[in-house]
This record gives sequence, structure tokens and C-alpha cells, in this order.
Amino acid sequence: MKKWIAAVLCMVMLLSVPGALAANTEVSGKVVIYTSMYQFVIDMMAEAVKKEFPNLEVEFFYGGTGALQQKLTGEMETGRLNCDMMLVAEPAYSLELKEGGWLHSYMLPDAADKLRFPYDEQGYWYPVRVCNMVLAYNPELHKPEDLPKTFYDFAYDSSLKGQISMGNPLTSGTTMAAVAALSDLYGYEYFQKLGENNVMIESGSTALAKLETGECKTIMILEESVLKKRHEDGSKLSVIYPEDGVILIPSTVMTVAADRSANMNTAACEAITDWLLSEAGQEFVLAGYMHSVFKGSTAIPFDSIDTEELIKNDIGVDWVRCYTMREEIQTEFQQYVTTN
Repeated sequence: MKKWIAAVLCMVMLLSVPGALAANTEVSGKVVIYTSMYQFVIDMMAEAVKKEFPNLEVEFFYGGTGALQQKLTGEMETGRLNCDMMLVAEPAYSLELKEGGWLHSYMLPDAADKLRFPYDEQGYWYPVRVCNMVLAYNPELHKPEDLPKTFYDFAYDSSLKGQISMGNPLTSGTTMAAVAALSDLYGYEYFQKLGENNVMIESGSTALAKLETGECKTIMILEESVLKKRHEDGSKLSVIYPEDGVILIPSTVMTVAADRSANMNTAACEAITDWLLSEAGQEFVLAGYMHSVFKGSTAIPFDSIDTEELIKNDIGVDWVRCYTMREEIQTEFQQYVTTN
């Protein structure tokens, strides 16, 4: 059923977006893309890219952020990566790769006019999709007034002990961004309180299942996971937009430097970047329950709220700190949380 829904969404996007069927036949060769996007979004985009660039072979390789970083670390030892592009969870890893000289600069001419989220002014990375870390609950089992209204309460409210869940910042880039933001806001004591509250560290699908059964009262999770479940499964699970702010996470696209890439096809990578940051490409972002990066866009994912309102209430992530202090943040988290 899920594959069928993805196929239908893909066809709707292809038929409804102006110019989506205008094939770009000049782009050829091969491009390998490493990405942490959901598989159903990859499937939709792969079909669209195939139609847009009929003479280009595009191979997507999926992996969680932690797994991709581990894979890339191994490849770096050879001096060349086995990919040509990356679509990763957050900008901190982009900063690291840029500093290491692994990226190709592509100056998008209208970036300042087009994008409402930060990008690299030297052209090494751009935001393509925006994830949103929130809380969620089951309204069939609990009343919202009995649940935390803030990320602060999620950790500090002892009545939730043993009944909360979140992802693992050691393997999930978006969770890493979230804990970096929350530790910046509330200090490392926040991790201590999560540990004292016996937070469960698990995948989003497991957390959602526990929310449905009542094993969890509330979970920290990406908004897109809840919206997808509501739309595709008819679930009643609902989003709590924390009063102390949401955590918006722009996910980036990068092109590997030609002399360090798998296929040395930067021209094709630039064309794909253009497509991702076109109206056609952004339609697939919205279909994947994520927010558009375009300024002035009023389109929102299914059942979400206005992106500009989310931006106003964004806690914000210090991406430099998230990169340069990644090991310290993860170590502190492990000390207080995963050892409990």
C-alpha cells in the first residue's frame, strides 16, 4: 500500500508541476547520491530525476546519518569518495566536509532571493528540505493538558518517567541537531534530566508504535513522521508544537569535488541541484511531509502549520557548535542518557 501511495504521489507531482516533463537531454553520464532521506521520498525523486534527465544514470544510496558518516570516513582514507553528491540531515556535516576540502563550489545565482534558510555563501552547500523536531502524543489515550507543552517539560516533568522516547544523536543527524540546540538552551543538565526520566532511545517507528499502544505518553520526533502516519495510515497521533520553540533543521545538498568524486560529473550535479531547488523539486519535498526552503512559499506539508510561523518560533541550532563540539555533546548525552 505504501509503495502504491508513493507511486501515485509521484505521478501527481510529475503531471501537475509545470515543466516537470520537459526532459533535460544534455545532461549525461552517471551520478551517485548518498542520502538519509526516507526511502519513499527517494523513490519519488528517483523517478522524477529519471524523467527530467533521461540520459543521466542516477544511483541513490540510502543510509542513516551515522551510517553514512561512518561509510564516508572509511572512503576518505582512499582520498576519493564513492559518491558525487550528498543529501544529508543537517548543515553541521556540510561544514566539516567543506573544511576538509571535499566539496565542489557551485554558485546558485538567485540563492539570496530564493532561499529563506541559511546556505553557504561560497556555494558549497544549500538547504533543500526542512525537517521539524517536535513532540507528539496520542489524543485517544491522553489529553493535551496532561502532557508537556515544552521540550523543557519533556525532560524535567517527573510524571513522565519511563514513558517518553526519542531518537539517538549518535546515529540520527536530526536528533543530534536537536540535542545540540537543547543543550545550548538548557545546558547539559537537560541530558541529566532526560536520563533521570528514563527516556527510551529508539527509532521513530518504534516510538510511534509505543505512542499508539500507550507505552509512551509523549515522544520527541520529526513532524514529518507524524504527518505521514496521519495521512497514509489514518492515524490520530498528533503533533505538539512546543511552546519553548520548535527545532527547524535544514537538510543540505552538496556536490563532491571533481577530483575526489566517484564519476567526476560536477556539471550533472549542478543540474540536479538546480532541479532540487526548483518549483518541481520542492513539490517532492512537500510530498515527503517536509517544509519548502523557498522564500514566500505558502505551501505546507499535509496537516502542518505555516512555515513562517515555525520560523518565528525556531529555537535555532548553532551549526558551528554542532560540528566542532559534536564529540563532546554526544559524550555528555551518553553519560547521562544511554547509561541509565
